[in-house]
Amino acid sequence: MRNKDFILFSGIFLLAALWNLIGACFGYFNTAYTFQGVFDKPLTDPLFYEIYKGAWGTTLMFFIGYLMVAYNPSKHWGIAVIGGIGKLSFAISELQLYLAGLANSKILLIVVGDFLFCGLFVWYFVKVYNYKVSV
Repeated sequence: MRNKDFILFSGIFLLAALWNLIGACFGYFNTAYTFQGVFDKPLTDPLFYEIYKGAWGTTLMFFIGYLMVAYNPSKHWGIAVIGGIGKLSFAISELQLYLAGLANSKILLIVVGDFLFCGLFVWYFVKVYNYKVSV
């Protein structure tokens, strides 16, 4: 049974799933265009192409995980932990690319969005901990 105290978090994780789906649609299904848009250079190396596409494939998998959490946030908190770690790691990596001058300012949309979701996830984790929700 779904916990009624976590309805707001269902919406947050639904938004996180949508955020990841939008990113995955660009990055996974239109890989070279997305790379060009963020890094201002063509993606011509087949190995880099597959690595970059694979990174966005991971984003597509996170979409599925966030949908599961959205369905029942009080039960699927473990998936949210893994998703939160992944989202934080991805945001930090993308920020490092920008600060190193490897990516243009378009990447900041991803960074800011992911950091916002990380903050919301922390709020969710605190609420789960305070409610002592059992799995």
